[in-house]
Amino acid sequence: MRDIVPKLLIASNNQGKVREYRFLLRNSGFDIISPEDAGISETVAEEGSTYEENASIKAVTYSRLGQTTALADDSGLEVDALGGKPGIKSARFAGEAASDVEKVDFLLGKLAGVPWEERTAHFKCVIAIVTPTGRLELCQGECHGMISFEVRGEEGFGYDPIFYLPGKGKCMAELPPEVKNQISHRAQAAHRAQLILQQIYSQFVDSHNC
Repeated sequence: MRDIVPKLLIASNNQGKVREYRFLLRNSGFDIISPEDAGISETVAEEGSTYEENASIKAVTYSRLGQTTALADDSGLEVDALGGKPGIKSARFAGEAASDVEKVDFLLGKLAGVPWEERTAHFKCVIAIVTPTGRLELCQGECHGMISFEVRGEEGFGYDPIFYLPGKGKCMAELPPEVKNQISHRAQAAHRAQLILQQIYSQFVDSHNC
């Protein structure tokens, strides 16, 4: 009998994020698909007050829509000089329809005149995994750095061009994907998520071998 490979639905229409997860979770055992792959056009409003709530709401909804295990994340950039903003509103900080370039420009404008030593920040990511049986798992990752004075690099997306990593001497967008995917907030959370997914995969295989 042909092996059955379980599907993992990434609850995001951001193709850059889906690509990252296909790399980060490549050893999970799952066939990783996007909402487009699954024929799902619905979107989920991020109305929670925390990363955990937003990630869980999306994962639960997409698991139901796709009738499969789903993974969702909520991530944000927290800038100390802005009191932790934009935080969970990172994607909408410059407006609902703002492009990545507009988001970066808006944030740099907010930090005009802020000296280097006060431009500390960190990316935070919370991943929620939901199975068709309703099992919910949460994983978290953080990456600390500084907000640069100018845009640097062409890799990545979002705020990557202004997130400077002192240990690397570069902004996130200057790093090749294979390096970013070892140290980013999403990579750290995904590492923990992959361990959980491997366990879920093993249980799936055992149940289908009975």
